[in-house]
Amino acid sequence: MDLRDLRYFETIAELQHLGRASTRLHRSQPALTSSIRRLETACGAALFEKAGRGIKLTEAGHVLLKWAQRMRFDVEDAKRELSSIGAGLTGHVRLGVVPTAAQFLLPAVARQLLKEAPDVTLHTVVGLIAMLKPQLHAGELDLMVATESAPDAGYVSQVLLEDMIVVAASERHEVFRKAKSLKDLVAYRWALQPPGLPTRDWLDHTFDRKGLPRPHVQVETTSLISLPALIVQTGLLSFISRHHLQGPSRIPGLKEVPITGATMRRRLVVTYRANSFLSPAAKRLVELFLRSASAD
Repeated sequence: MDLRDLRYFETIAELQHLGRASTRLHRSQPALTSSIRRLETACGAALFEKAGRGIKLTEAGHVLLKWAQRMRFDVEDAKRELSSIGAGLTGHVRLGVVPTAAQFLLPAVARQLLKEAPDVTLHTVVGLIAMLKPQLHAGELDLMVATESAPDAGYVSQVLLEDMIVVAASERHEVFRKAKSLKDLVAYRWALQPPGLPTRDWLDHTFDRKGLPRPHVQVETTSLISLPALIVQTGLLSFISRHHLQGPSRIPGLKEVPITGATMRRRLVVTYRANSFLSPAAKRLVELFLRSASAD
């Protein structure tokens, strides 16, 4: 099998459309069709079948995709390991990081890494785990710092720290005089992430379990970083990391609403592919995240 054919195959499988794959790869559709035919001949099975206006993988196609990705990872790892010989702490590290870790862990870690290795370049992608994990699996990221999720075969996760998500509001908010239980929070309006995201779903289900109406959301945003400043300036409640409320990263004017049963515990982990090459710079980045987290 030709590695170029396998790279074309991965893109076609991702887009499920020859025309779109042709545009992305800058290759003609007949050339891509010939590439797929060569692979099908080598495999002895059809790799795609029609699906509406596009195409989708057959069972054999799914099997080949798994191995094509592994082969690409191995080739890329070999190139990177060879280029790292004798190079020391140099090169390029691709990091995916959730907003909380980007705000509270990354600055100090990046500062130390660049102090030790001024020739390293660091590409960071900030987003939620639903966006970062597919990029890690596709080999677009070397490692990911995110909230802990179900373990994936072929990946290693190391725990960094435990993060508490709590109800918070402006310290001038009347909720501190009137609210004693979860039921008392029903009267107020909130600024929250959209449904489907872990912290929002946890909070909604907590109200459900108590037989209470879900929070009345007045502002909905995917920007976790903007939430603390937003609730300081408004009369809204929110559900945010306790890191915003204590220590050197504390945001003035923001205060936790102490409500029993309204604290979500989650863990932040650093994740990377098992049995794959991590450059010395990437390994050092993992070590610095672990050290920084243990010091907090």
